[in-house]
Amino acid sequence: MALNSPRRTASAFAGVAVASLALAACGGGSSDPSGSAAGTDTKDYSKWCDLKSELQGKTVTVYTSIIAPEDVQQKNSYKPFEECTGVTINYQGDKEFEKNLPQRAQTGTLPDVAYIPQPGLLKTMVDTGKAIPASDSVIKLIDENFGPDWKKYGTVDDTVYSAPLGANVKSYVWYSPKKFAEKGYTVPKTWDELMTLTAKIAADDAAAKPWCAGFGSGTATGWPGTDWVEDLVLRVADKDTYDKWVEHKIPFNDPKIAEALGKAAAILKDPKYSNGGYGAPKTIATTTFQDGGLPILTGKCYMHRQASFYGTMWPKGTKVAADGDAWAFYLPSMNDTKPVLGGGEFVLTFRDAPEVKAFAAYLASGDWANNKAKATPTGGWLSANKKLDPANLVSPLDKQSVAILTDPAAVFRFDGSDLMPSSVGAGSFWTEMTNWVTGQDDATTLANIEKSWPTS
Repeated sequence: MALNSPRRTASAFAGVAVASLALAACGGGSSDPSGSAAGTDTKDYSKWCDLKSELQGKTVTVYTSIIAPEDVQQKNSYKPFEECTGVTINYQGDKEFEKNLPQRAQTGTLPDVAYIPQPGLLKTMVDTGKAIPASDSVIKLIDENFGPDWKKYGTVDDTVYSAPLGANVKSYVWYSPKKFAEKGYTVPKTWDELMTLTAKIAADDAAAKPWCAGFGSGTATGWPGTDWVEDLVLRVADKDTYDKWVEHKIPFNDPKIAEALGKAAAILKDPKYSNGGYGAPKTIATTTFQDGGLPILTGKCYMHRQASFYGTMWPKGTKVAADGDAWAFYLPSMNDTKPVLGGGEFVLTFRDAPEVKAFAAYLASGDWANNKAKATPTGGWLSANKKLDPANLVSPLDKQSVAILTDPAAVFRFDGSDLMPSSVGAGSFWTEMTNWVTGQDDATTLANIEKSWPTS
């Protein structure tokens, strides 16, 4: 799940030189936008600064799951747009976003713009009839700046609704390079090497466990478990099986999905192997995902599978580097392929107005991607936008993640639960993974999710 929640108790946010960002804020799109499903407004909103006389004094409301402290970085990235257009961006972050956004559609209190972290939820919101298709300008920017898969994820029933926003790489295992060096451990390159290392750590250190994890996330508890299954489906099967599973062309309890869940159980549900620093494996359900990997710093845990954004969750003063206190390696494959699981957010609009279209165009542009990178001096953010200059990313991990995302050998697939119907991907899959890690067997877990899949 592409979830953004509080990631640090302290955030060392440096001041941003907004004036320097403004130089890149005047828009760079073509004045000849391509045709779109919207088809009713051919104005070039990619020249947002040129529209100041029309936009001055307007307000755009943004609603998102990106909350403090990361909201500061978002707000700073909007300042160049606000300064050159005279538009005010009214930002609201909500940790219960996934639950509350559909309710707001029912009550008629939708925002102008929402950042949707799941394509499944995006389809749910489009089905309300209240979402606005992307403008011609936004569609042209999507075609220029993103790959076709990313465009597909923002498309519903052949109509383009959303441009991608941020992105993340989920196929990571966090560890302590210092601890590995102390013990003489090397980073595993294959799945067999990973499991051999797991067994060796368990035998070598009775005071710790090889793995630690946390599935806790408020009303979204369980989503980290779905990421485990998705990464392993890509490894025990192939991309075609993964796609069929996500689209329910094979059942949720297909043998390959059962095999993937069994691989996860061999790590997470084995008391010899988890949950380092917290107790028995069932404690994974009540350990928050933010805290899940922290025992790595105290020597109680050696490895923690979590996305690139976990780099922002280490306590202040932690050296996140290949020779530091915490770093991440690619979750090994089981064959010659290089599967990569990832996620991201998408920009969905609910008000048909020039200021909303101009802001949506800004967010789809290379200007915003680079301004956002510059406005994130603590790192922990990246984008699949082709116009993003890696030199603007301050974190070595973010640069490594961009390299993984753009590796021609990589087989990239979007987070599966985010592509499924929200009643499954943000519902039964979450809750059943929570039940699973507290003791429910594999077959019952998969059967319960299969039964929950909507029939239409």
